[in-house]
Amino acid sequence: MVEEYPVVVIGAGPVGLAAAAELVERGLPVLVLEKGGSAGAAVREWGHVRLFSMWRDLVDPAAEKLLTGTGWQRPDDEVYPTGGEWAELYLSPLAGALGERVRFGAEVTGVSRRGRDRVVDAERAEQPFTVRLRTDAGEERLLARAVIDASGTWGSPNPVGGDGLPALGEEAAADRISHRIPDLADPAVRARYAGRTTAVVGRGHSALTALVSLAALAGEEPDTRALWVLRRGEVGDAFGGGDADQLPARGALGQRAKAAVAAGHIRVVAGFRTAEVRTEDGGLVLADENGRELEPVDEVVALTGFRPDLAPLSEIRLGLDATLQAPVELAPLIDPNVHSCGTVYPHGARELAHPEEGFFLAGMKSYGRAPTFLALTGFEQVRSIAAHLAGDHEGAARVELTLPETGVCSGGGLTEEVEVQDEDGCCGAPEPSGAADTTEPGGREREAAVTVARSGPDAGSCCSAPVPQAVEAPAPVTTA
Repeated sequence: MVEEYPVVVIGAGPVGLAAAAELVERGLPVLVLEKGGSAGAAVREWGHVRLFSMWRDLVDPAAEKLLTGTGWQRPDDEVYPTGGEWAELYLSPLAGALGERVRFGAEVTGVSRRGRDRVVDAERAEQPFTVRLRTDAGEERLLARAVIDASGTWGSPNPVGGDGLPALGEEAAADRISHRIPDLADPAVRARYAGRTTAVVGRGHSALTALVSLAALAGEEPDTRALWVLRRGEVGDAFGGGDADQLPARGALGQRAKAAVAAGHIRVVAGFRTAEVRTEDGGLVLADENGRELEPVDEVVALTGFRPDLAPLSEIRLGLDATLQAPVELAPLIDPNVHSCGTVYPHGARELAHPEEGFFLAGMKSYGRAPTFLALTGFEQVRSIAAHLAGDHEGAARVELTLPETGVCSGGGLTEEVEVQDEDGCCGAPEPSGAADTTEPGGREREAAVTVARSGPDAGSCCSAPVPQAVEAPAPVTTA
């Protein structure tokens, strides 16, 4: 019987640990496997970035119940933590409360069914999952009754190349191309950008965060310059919703970026889809599909979003949308050409299901290449999945979610950023200036947002927030 084995959760980030807490509350055995050496390993990589969400939206309800029993003190709900604070004050204590249910230094390299590759039908559903691990001690194989992959997308940033493939010469110049928001409070990082010219490629909040930081640096260090390289033909709504954004810190970030451009600290280059990166006279030259070239730059910060790494899942029967690489039932609900963060229809185990019964993608990875993921969404996803695995199908089908409107987020055409740090993603402004969220939920202060409850399979359709909302992504800018 597969029920004798634990549910394996891949990833000890905000959503992975929330999944474990929800399963523990349901009385189900669970094992969390984390590649890194600590809880929220990816979150720590953007630890200098402050989230857009307050603490009140960054703690999973089941996780809080588990933590309360340990004497944990909940941080002030009205405070915006940095990624580092989120990891230290919440994720690490939560992993501690889960105890031996969490294993660090355990990299999942493959998932399958025992004795069955993806082609074999015979008695497939009766077999437990096999999870292949790589650890310092060597390889292991574990058996699981179900698998929740909440490993995020932080490790798979999109390239500079405008066609989704690395631009010619991009890999050769990798030592001067960063996919992370620079931590300019770090002297070594500051020296890399001070007094130099940097091209920031991308349109989302991660890019805005980097630009605001570089503009501030330009005020302190002469000759510091920034180019903002946009694939779209105009800036459009990239600065966000301003005062209309229900995540105030996110709206303020857009306004700071707008002011920096107006002040001349940032030069905008629109309609530029990078096709080649060349090294000339010590600098990097970006050329687009039409042969247009930019002035040489010293560094490139590519904040063009993230994509899921599906290689370890090659033997699992996934049902993924051809465009977004998200579950087929979920994809139409999160398509960035149609929906914003505030208009995403509530969803749970049903929409996250795959042809492989008992396997789920959760958190940022479930959104594939869509850029509108928020942490609250992830917490609700795993609550529903845990209910489903416990046999509470009514609870799994009942999904309630309140998300903030922003007046930004999506829109027609090309959407380039994924905000939310992988759930480990994130996005926001570095410590000095603002907030970011990568796996983060929206604020509740203006409950006028969007509240939708769905009960059962015949529930109606989408909610309707009047304006698109902005994404929170991994690379600091948030989405928690």
